[in-house]
Parts: sequence; structure tokens; C-alpha cells
Amino acid sequence: MCRDFYIFRHGQSTYNVLKRTQGQTNDSVLTELGRAQALAVGRKLQNRHIEIIVTSPLMRAVQTAETANEALHVDIVEDEHFLEVNVGEAEGLHYTEVLKRYKDVFEKLHSADCDKYQDICYPNGETKREVKERIFEGLEKWCAKPYHTIAISTHGIALSQIMYALGREVKNIENGTIIHIQKDGKTWKLIETIRTF
Repeated sequence: MCRDFYIFRHGQSTYNVLKRTQGQTNDSVLTELGRAQALAVGRKLQNRHIEIIVTSPLMRAVQTAETANEALHVDIVEDEHFLEVNVGEAEGLHYTEVLKRYKDVFEKLHSADCDKYQDICYPNGETKREVKERIFEGLEKWCAKPYHTIAISTHGIALSQIMYALGREVKNIENGTIIHIQKDGKTWKLIETIRTF
């Protein structure tokens, strides 16, 4: 049976503006622009027959899901499979501080060579490979439920790892971007990328 997933990055957050690493910190919330981006996500998905929104439990993702849902009017469920990458000891630090303390790790994680650095992480953090495995475990879980079209509110690294797994390397995914992926039988494929701004 075919399943469609519309997976979107949360709207701009306060940590995005402050240039602090977010990871799984939970005190970063949507800015005014972030809320506008979330409203735009809802409008873009309005005629896509969304049956449920699944969201990362982090506040910026939950707020995005709730705001997008103003146009969709479906149930929202939290699922930890769709959390952002855990960046360990780099959580909450300004990017200049991350570069000062963990320059080598930072440069490898932001390298264009995705294959080479799938198993690199900050101290006590999570690798991109682990994120990818966690995300697809969550997607498979939702494939087993009685929905055909599911929206997911998640994060930048989570989205980039889905796209990488489906053969598309993307260095940066803008806030409010939606990707439409589909599982048909045992095959996953990327259908389209939808920009909201």
C-alpha cells in the first residue's frame, strides 16, 4: 500500500536568529517570521488530504505543527523518532563557541562529503547515521498505521538525512521547507520539494 509523507522543517526559531546550536534543547521557540512560515506550510498542505500531523516533541516543531494545523484541522501526535539530532556538549552554544571548542567536528559535519562523515558527532552526541536510522524507524512505524497521508513537523538535520538516504545531498534546508516522500511497497522515493517562502 502506498503512503505519502509531507515532512517539513519548523519555522524560524529564536536560536536560529541568535546563531546558537539547537539540537534537542527545548527553550527555542518560533519567531514572528517562524509563525508566518508555519502558516504558509499549512496553506501549502491544505489540499493534500493530510489525515494527521506527527511532530517532534521539541517546542519549535510543536508550535509549527499547531500553527500549520490552523489550515488543516487534524489531530497532532508527538513522536520522539522525529527529534532533531542530539549535538551533545555543543547544545545551546553559539556557533563561534562551537568552532572554538570543536572546530574539527564542526567542519566534518558541515562538509559536502556526506558519506565520509556519517559517524562523526560532538562529544555525547548523535551521529547523522543514527539520526537517519531513527527517522526511518519512525517512518516505518507510521506506515503500519491506518493513514495514507501523514504530515510530519521536524528539523533541519532530520530532513537532510531523509533526503540523503533517498539520493539527494542537501547542505542546508530552509525553515518551512516541505519534502514529499512516498513509500510504495518496499520502495521509498522523493516526490518533490515544496518551498513556502
